[in-house]
Amino acid sequence: MSGAVVAAPTPTPTVTHFVDQPLASADDLREAVASHSNTIGGIVNTLDSLAIQVGATRVSVWDLTVVLIVMALVISVAWGASKLSHRLITNARRLDMTQRLLAEKAMSLIIWGVAILVGIDLLGIDLTALTVFSGAFGLAIGFGLQKTFGNLIAGIILLMDKSIKPGDVIAITDQAGNSTFGQIRRIGIRAVSLTTRDQKEYLIPNENLMINQVENWSYSSKNVRIQVPVGISYNADIVRAEELMLEAARSVKRVLQAPPPTAWLESYGDSSVNFIIHCWITDPEEGTGNVRSEVLKKLWHLFKAEGIEIPFPQRDINLRTSEALQELVEALRSGNLPAISDRDDERR
Repeated sequence: MSGAVVAAPTPTPTVTHFVDQPLASADDLREAVASHSNTIGGIVNTLDSLAIQVGATRVSVWDLTVVLIVMALVISVAWGASKLSHRLITNARRLDMTQRLLAEKAMSLIIWGVAILVGIDLLGIDLTALTVFSGAFGLAIGFGLQKTFGNLIAGIILLMDKSIKPGDVIAITDQAGNSTFGQIRRIGIRAVSLTTRDQKEYLIPNENLMINQVENWSYSSKNVRIQVPVGISYNADIVRAEELMLEAARSVKRVLQAPPPTAWLESYGDSSVNFIIHCWITDPEEGTGNVRSEVLKKLWHLFKAEGIEIPFPQRDINLRTSEALQELVEALRSGNLPAISDRDDERR
């Protein structure tokens, strides 16, 4: 056996950068930063020394700083990813507006869900420690946030069902019987934005559109029929009057020529012969009262030119015959009115 001594190989020092270390908690990040730079490490150690003890939990300024940095990073990345997904979905022309909204909301939920899980992993939070908290949070959702999650699910159902979509003109009646008419601007997570003709914007909870009666004027077609009631004198020529009604309706720009306007004789009223003019429009979001007003104004001038009267209310009065009434009528005819006595004057 030789007496030569074999030297053991000298281990090669391994330089580990802080970016290659797993950052599972604030302590791991502090050690990685301290090993990389003494100056920065001293600042980090100073921040870590400023701490408070709450039971068995130690919270330092460095811990709070790491939490804020991770939260800011996660929120910024999630916000940027949401904006990018919004642009990509908006440019997807194969999808209609409802499908784009549904895809955008689904992507937002996925992005923010992944961001929360990544943030929890970066902070090194043990999810098993949140078991009790998750149970209490579930009870809070069940009682306190029931309406919020109900509106969220209702909004998703409305988008999937396509029964109500942005741009539709609807009239909704609440439980008190009050009706609201307007155009849907957007469908949010909690409520639907409904803008009326006087530019009032109502935020209607999504659940209300599910449980209350909704009149959708543009669900399958945007063609809407407008009724304009008109009354004419019994002495008028109803054939000529009907021709003028149709002419007045056709002269309004927003009234469709197909289907054409029609005029129906509805009833014989107390003072007039009642007609209804039916005309169609394809832009109910621009209002219906203004179309009715234009038809009536045009018809007013046409009736004036043709001498067709729009009658005032008329009533026939029947007086019972009596001796005193006959004497009064005879006196009026002869011009000999009975003198009023002083006693009658005093009574007045």
